[in-house]
Amino acid sequence: MTDARVRDEPPADEPTATITPYRDGPLIVRGNFQLVDTDGQEIDPGRKTVALCRCGKSGIKPFCDGTHKLAGFHSGSAPSRPRPAARLFQEAGREADDGQRPPA
Repeated sequence: MTDARVRDEPPADEPTATITPYRDGPLIVRGNFQLVDTDGQEIDPGRKTVALCRCGKSGIKPFCDGTHKLAGFHSGSAPSRPRPAARLFQEAGREADDGQRPPA
């Protein structure tokens, strides 16, 4: 099958996940994923759904412990200026090709 949806899917042996930024809260990661530290060492999440800290105050980083509520962390669940991912990749390719940054 040469359907575009099939071409866009990752190989069966690669992790797949959904990442949802919660308003004023963590990133919720669901699915088949691999979590690694900056040295490339795997972090065992212990489950298929985890909450990752966005506020930087958690005592169990990279996981969320709810401290964002006490810290008064505020962030939306979407970018302040939504831009389609395909456009970002296209612009990144243009930057690499001509060294010019596209207009914002």
